[in-house]
Order: sequence, then C-alpha cells, then structure tokens
Amino acid sequence: MTGVLFLDQVRAADAALAGGKGANLGELMAAGLPIPPGFVVPTSAYRAFADGLDLAAAVAGLSHVPRGDLARRCASVQRTILEAEIPQDLAEEIMAAHGRLVSSRNGNVPLAVRSSATAEDLAGASFAGQHGTYYYVGAARLLEVIRRCWASLWSPEAVTYRAAHGIPHAAVLMAVVVQEMIESQVSGVAFT
Repeated sequence: MTGVLFLDQVRAADAALAGGKGANLGELMAAGLPIPPGFVVPTSAYRAFADGLDLAAAVAGLSHVPRGDLARRCASVQRTILEAEIPQDLAEEIMAAHGRLVSSRNGNVPLAVRSSATAEDLAGASFAGQHGTYYYVGAARLLEVIRRCWASLWSPEAVTYRAAHGIPHAAVLMAVVVQEMIESQVSGVAFT
C-alpha cells in the first residue's frame, strides 16, 4: 500500500506503516483526545519513492564512510530526494487528502508536516529533533515539504546516530504526518 491514511484509520500497532508519531497520534485520536485532524503518507509510499530512485545503492555503506566524507555523501542522497518528483498517482492522492482535510475550513488551513520514522522513540534511542518538521505549510509547498521530511532521514546527524546505536539504515523507513495546525494562545510540554 502506498496510499494515504487518515489518522482515524491508524492505531499503535501500525507503527511500521505510520511511523511512531503517526501511530501514536492515531491511537490518541481513537481514545477521544483532542488531536488535530490529519493524515499520514505511509512508509510504503516512501519505500516506493526510494526504490524508484535506487536509494539503496546510494546509502549502502554509510555507516562505514569516513567522517570527512559523510556530510558530502548524505548531501548527495538528500539532493536526490529533493530534486525528484513524487510519482503522479501518489501526488494526486496526497493533494486529494489535503483537499478533504481543508474542505470544511474554507481551504485556508495552515498545516504542520512532521516526520514519523519507524525508529523514532525506541527504548534505547530517541531521534528527537533529527528529522524534519515544518510549520505553516500550504498546498503549494506540501509535496516539497514531504520530500524534505523524507530527506531528513539521511542527514549526517541521523545517519551517525543510527550507526552509533546499531540501527541498520535499511531497516528505517519514513512516514510523514500532515496535520492541521492549531492557532494556540499558550502551549507547553509535560513530562511524566
């Protein structure tokens, strides 16, 4: 499956498809918590996109690249992702999901576009801040920003972190969460 899933279709058991963030947001929504509406571009879409670019060959051996060459190799992989077009059928499905998301709100809805990797928030590793998150995204930039989230999987920092924690690069996929932004008056973070 490479299509788009709305958050109300995703549960915690779907982390391999929706990434950790997407799966947890779906679970919270199912529990009745006030989660902004949104959808997930699943890992299967990233995999199909990456396979079409032959990224497996480009990222092979990144864990063993000398530190001085890593930034150059990662930049090359990221450039490949950023310069490629998302396949038309997937792009149309993403834009249709966007249309459905904003249709009840006059179409002028700022979005948060957030990476949701399959290796985020593991028991022994946390990728906090290493993958892309973008705010106030409109329809005109949505596909570009999704590619930016995918490309963030290959930043030197994320690659180094995976290598240091023994997480195989080929085992990590990226889903992307697209959510309505909430215009808040106040916000905060609670740790338990």
